[in-house]
Amino acid sequence: MGRTREFDEEAVLTGAMHIFRKQGYQGASIRDLEEATGLKGGSIYHSFGDKAGLFDAAFGHYHRIVLEGRIKRYAPPGSGLQGLRELFLSLLHEPDNGSLGCLITNTAVEFGGDVEPHPRVEAALSLLRTTFRSRLTEASAFARDADGAKATWTAIRLLALYQGLLVLIRGGEDKTGLRQAIQDEFNQLETLL
Repeated sequence: MGRTREFDEEAVLTGAMHIFRKQGYQGASIRDLEEATGLKGGSIYHSFGDKAGLFDAAFGHYHRIVLEGRIKRYAPPGSGLQGLRELFLSLLHEPDNGSLGCLITNTAVEFGGDVEPHPRVEAALSLLRTTFRSRLTEASAFARDADGAKATWTAIRLLALYQGLLVLIRGGEDKTGLRQAIQDEFNQLETLL
């Protein structure tokens, strides 16, 4: 019979998630992960297999807690364009006023160029694209689009804006200008209604 885990898994995954957001997968050392999680290297390997296993678990945690949580809070079904506007504006306010960036975006940049896209990144981007398309079709101008092409292409454009915003935030861009860019985008979309 295997030993039961004697640690708070959510706290461990949150600590690892923040280190991976800040330093990337390659940049995060086992020592960094030990400090962030409170686990010794042996416990990390025993519990998660290896650094890649911990990264995968931390990314899954980020997907559930941060991404799905943000969508549920700001752009739930039925919220339409206003929900999307609020979702985009929420990117400007990290809970700790930091700029660690998005684990999805950071991972896409770090692992970009691989033959196959990172499966966690692919799933997260798909969730965003699907959410954007769904909220767009709640708006009358997009709902009238019989084949959904307008909503599909607009969702891709919004995905590019969303990811671009996250890169610029991580790079320290002035948030006042980014806020205006978000407002301009959604004001323009609202003129289509």
